[in-house]
Amino acid sequence: MRTPSSLLAERWQPSAVVVRRAALAALVMSIVIVVTGGAVRLTASGLGCTTWPSCTGESLTPTPEMGLHGVIEFTNRMLTYVLCAAIGWAILAARCALPWRRSLTRLGWAQFWLVMSNAVIGGITVLTGLNPYTVAVHLISAMALVWVATLMWERSKEGDGAPRPSVARPITQLAYVLVGVVGLLVAAGTLVTGAGHHPGTPTDNRMVPRIPLDYDRLAQVHADLAFVSVGLAVAVLFVFAAVKVPPAARARARELLAVLLVQGVLGFVQYFTHVPELLVGVHMLGATLTWIAALRIPLALRTRTQEPAGAPLPDRTPAAAAV
Repeated sequence: MRTPSSLLAERWQPSAVVVRRAALAALVMSIVIVVTGGAVRLTASGLGCTTWPSCTGESLTPTPEMGLHGVIEFTNRMLTYVLCAAIGWAILAARCALPWRRSLTRLGWAQFWLVMSNAVIGGITVLTGLNPYTVAVHLISAMALVWVATLMWERSKEGDGAPRPSVARPITQLAYVLVGVVGLLVAAGTLVTGAGHHPGTPTDNRMVPRIPLDYDRLAQVHADLAFVSVGLAVAVLFVFAAVKVPPAARARARELLAVLLVQGVLGFVQYFTHVPELLVGVHMLGATLTWIAALRIPLALRTRTQEPAGAPLPDRTPAAAAV
């Protein structure tokens, strides 16, 4: 059955470079949406729009009475459309490229449905008055989007052949353990946020619930996981050097360690300076980059054939039809 995307594929066949750029654009926008979402909370604009999906009960957009907080919250909502446009470009580029790589198209659609689900979670977050647990789920869902976007970007540089490990299985398993620990580190950060100093609304609003756990203890757990992550990253570097893994994997391990160290310094500075908004925002950006750096390491420990497995679209030119 012919679809609009198949009709477009007959007229537009983007190069592999265009597909990679489209996948990268989707990844960049997924990072932007995480950072701007953090800015909504850090500027106390979490309830700048009082309901969802409209901004107020009577208006789709913020009213002048809502001030800057309404503009910030509504702008973050509008950036979702920019994110969807970037993902749509990635989906169409993957669909129209020759030969068609279904795996890339599916990763693009996975991003789209993650955005839709996270929009619903964001709406629930507003309707529940910034419940800290839904806020945490909202951020974790955004990190899942970053995960899939990273995978699509990395896969766009490869073929569709079966993955072939370039190292022994225990080395790959060690890399996945590192990814898991970094994932726990990011998740712990959401709990610190839920119990911390920035509920997302003005400080005189006591109606915003917080996670009923000791903030200092949660911060200590988060710091402990950071120490474990750094130690494990150092161990991975030594193991990679000992077994002579591919240079790309070693480079990515060094990148992860560098980002973790910067994140650690930022974390301690913001804790002892009473978590200023700007540093928290930079720390959220760093958390996203740390997650991406960790995810890319296992992907450098296997290779795929450069010949994509998908079949090219049939030639529909008049000459071909005559044959």
